[in-house]
Amino acid sequence: MKKLVQINSVCYGSTGRIAKSISDAARKEGYEVHNFYGRGKPFDETCTKISNTLETYISGINTRVFGMHAELSMAATNRLISEIERIKPDIIQIHNVHGYYVNKTMLFEYLKKQDCPVVWTLHDCWAFTGHCAYFDYPECDKWKTGCGHCPRKNDYPRSLIFDTSRKEYRKKKEIFNGVKNMTLVTPSLWLKGLIGQSILKNYEVVCINNGVNVSNFKPTEDIDVYELFNIPGNKKIILSIASVWERRKGLDDLMALADMLDDEYQLVTVGLNDAQLKKLNPKITGIKRTENVKQLARLYTQAYVLVNPTFEDNYPTVNLESICCGTPVITYNTGGSVEVINEHTGLVTQQNTPESLLKAIRELNIDSIPEEEMSRYSDSNMSRNYLELYESLLNR
Repeated sequence: MKKLVQINSVCYGSTGRIAKSISDAARKEGYEVHNFYGRGKPFDETCTKISNTLETYISGINTRVFGMHAELSMAATNRLISEIERIKPDIIQIHNVHGYYVNKTMLFEYLKKQDCPVVWTLHDCWAFTGHCAYFDYPECDKWKTGCGHCPRKNDYPRSLIFDTSRKEYRKKKEIFNGVKNMTLVTPSLWLKGLIGQSILKNYEVVCINNGVNVSNFKPTEDIDVYELFNIPGNKKIILSIASVWERRKGLDDLMALADMLDDEYQLVTVGLNDAQLKKLNPKITGIKRTENVKQLARLYTQAYVLVNPTFEDNYPTVNLESICCGTPVITYNTGGSVEVINEHTGLVTQQNTPESLLKAIRELNIDSIPEEEMSRYSDSNMSRNYLELYESLLNR
């Protein structure tokens, strides 16, 4: 029996759902699967938490003060390595290394000594920058030359005091290179193109698009979201969803858009925290983050359009979830967010402005999304591509 080890910071959110889809598909194909994670709750009995609250807290403080992210958690990393030694996997699949739960130096020095294939899925740009997970918003290209004087020092993974971006860039270049049997995966062609210009350019890179569970995210009619979320009735819902509404996700632009919409529409924003809800434009119906996929699927289905005003993103699963529920998407022309948009699925704005969002909403003319478009982004397609990659690596 072939053995698969997966490593990710969490078991929830988009990366957690991707890891679960791969895990489920691998088990159906006869793999013995072990999933290791750092924070939160497991998605099933295959998951083992390697970190604890104290270790996560200390790692977070180290990042905030010294800017050295993923450099503590030594005990957790030793536990992870011990488990990998015990299991002796045929394939190691890594997702997010960042996330306050693992020591990147220890992990990659260990991987350099192993013979089994390693697959590392990059869900953002953190692996080849000196600090940030994305750099489009400040239009920074220091990641090509060595970083330093980081304009995103205060963004995730947040460093409040020291700017160690130049040092971290050099460290990543040293420790992330040299894994003899590692293949990189990107969910978008956009990110694949960036890697070709980065410190990781010597690795083979395969693009495997993200997918979503189409058994959950499908046209859904059994919940009255107007009553459930106190949404004003008889209005077209302009929906926006994010796991975390960071600055780069465009919440300020949604606030401005709400003032531009006429009474035909109601802007509904999901994923807000308590502080954001208090400051929210009163014209917006604000909803806290939820992992209730039935409610999310109903919101997507009921919406007139999903508006995704992200300024930087890889291959956002909210776009896929909306399309699979039959609702078109309007997105800014940024990153990999545009790669699922065509004449059947939505519109890309001409400029990344609230005015351009409003223009796109008024111009949208998609009555229904074809079935083949809705099924294209199934997580079963994604998982099959991962398993085919694993098999090709094992057969080399």
